[in-house]
Amino acid sequence: MTQGGQTNPGRRTVLGAAVLGAGGVTLGVPGPASAASSKDDGSYRDLPVPTVVAHRGASGYRPEHTLGSYQLALDMGAHVIEQDLVPTKDGHLVCRHENDITGTTDVAEHPEFASRRTTKSVDGVSLTGWFTEDFTLAELKTLRAKERIPGTRQENTLYDGRWTIPSFEEVLRWAEREGRARGRRIWLHIETKHPTYFRDLGLGLEEPLARLLRTYGRHRKNSPNFLQSFEPSSMRRMAELVAAPRVVLLSGAATRPWDFQVAGDPRTVADLVKPEGLKWMAGFAQGLGPTLDLIIPKDATGKLGTPTTLVRDAHARGLVLHPYTMRNENSFLPADFRRGTDPAAYGDAFGAFKVYFEQGIDGIFSDNPDTALLAAADFTRRR
Repeated sequence: MTQGGQTNPGRRTVLGAAVLGAGGVTLGVPGPASAASSKDDGSYRDLPVPTVVAHRGASGYRPEHTLGSYQLALDMGAHVIEQDLVPTKDGHLVCRHENDITGTTDVAEHPEFASRRTTKSVDGVSLTGWFTEDFTLAELKTLRAKERIPGTRQENTLYDGRWTIPSFEEVLRWAEREGRARGRRIWLHIETKHPTYFRDLGLGLEEPLARLLRTYGRHRKNSPNFLQSFEPSSMRRMAELVAAPRVVLLSGAATRPWDFQVAGDPRTVADLVKPEGLKWMAGFAQGLGPTLDLIIPKDATGKLGTPTTLVRDAHARGLVLHPYTMRNENSFLPADFRRGTDPAAYGDAFGAFKVYFEQGIDGIFSDNPDTALLAAADFTRRR
């Protein structure tokens, strides 16, 4: 990362290592474990462990949720590629981490849309900007994607303007093309964003998502995708519509899912990770996507503390765990693994990966799939 005129060598070193391969394994070419998942009757349990989920694509190197980010992640060898879904005014699903597109597109540079800047409350948070639900798909297609955190990932700004906002159907078509070219199924990790908020607007996410999954044959129990949401009710709804595997995402222990808040359910995430909560989620989900702090909490200084029993307890209920999110930059790493004083410089990401993998997690979300793959190869080789 370029910061204050200094080029971060770690980024190019790690990326180059992934292209060349590690331990004799060329990343981007499926090995025996991933080849098993290409069978028509394969399941998510056939994926390599640890599974590397490309968080918003290769978002450490390209603007997130673009076809360029997804393509790079796939070329690096990521096992699963993540999409976050929000709706347009005319009911299409598009890939954005948030419906607020102020920071991830050039919408502010379009005078024809100036009047659409507004303030909204999304899941209890007041936001001012431009929102996907106020645009048709055709209008959104006139915008170009850009880097969300340019201060941290200055090199990614080179790619600002190269790609449009992809519709989810575009991604499904892309996955089909890539699957045919590579002779294997392309795995996706698909999140419904703010489902209660959008349902209240008459733009429910689950039904159009289910229709697309059925159209592209990704609705079955062994389909090559996970469905995920921070709102358990969204996954319960999806369980009624399709058989594809489902994951409940979990934020900080003291938080409450937004659908719980709306429904008056007093349970917090801390309640959900107890045995009774895990039993309840296992009734409609096959996995959990907890924040890494639910695996190993940090102390007041930001260093890793004592691991929790979540991995063991979730596995006892038959749930797989894909925690989020590992990133290479110091500012995102536990204090134990930061190196130097530049928050945008790379720290000891490999050291952090090793500690998390040692907890027995089944996979991990990462903005830097090349780093995650190398770390997973190291861990697997040493076991």
